[in-house]
Amino acid sequence: MRRTLLLGLLLSTASAAHAIEVGISAQALERTLRTQLFNGPEGRYYLRGDAKSACYVYADSPRVLFDKDRVVVHVHTRARLGTGVYGSCVGVSLTRDVDVSILPDAQGETIGFRDARIDHLSDSRELNFLLVPFLSRQLPQQMKVNAADLMRQLLSRSAETTGYALTLTALKIHSMLVQGSMLILDVDAGMSVN
Repeated sequence: MRRTLLLGLLLSTASAAHAIEVGISAQALERTLRTQLFNGPEGRYYLRGDAKSACYVYADSPRVLFDKDRVVVHVHTRARLGTGVYGSCVGVSLTRDVDVSILPDAQGETIGFRDARIDHLSDSRELNFLLVPFLSRQLPQQMKVNAADLMRQLLSRSAETTGYALTLTALKIHSMLVQGSMLILDVDAGMSVN
């Protein structure tokens, strides 16, 4: 009986694309960022050097939060700036927390971000020379996600779990905005059931 009701409901909505609202938490965006960018040793992203370098700059421990209409990414940075001499870095060590905020931006099937604004930066010109391009361009770019691909991946095992093969046939993101503790997507989506 329950399966018949579910099948009837799914079939009635499967023929055309309909508007739905999808909420995404800050933790989900944070997991995406960790998977796509902070996936190096110990969850680090190296802007200069690597884990074996005497002198290096890396960012780690990203945290995502929402503030008004913006998505804020807080990142811990650590740097050894100077010259490598016999396996040691002769120079200065810096540890800073930095913040960049971005606006959500719908792009077809893609959850994207624009208008990066660095809200909190280091007081070191040398470190900022590396951080500014990373925070304003690379970090927002790496947070992009094709929502349709992600939903198709999630639905790919629906036949095993529900007995019905659910397929996403269409997805168009119309808008995204921060509302309280969620990033809300207004989308048109179409599905089929086999």
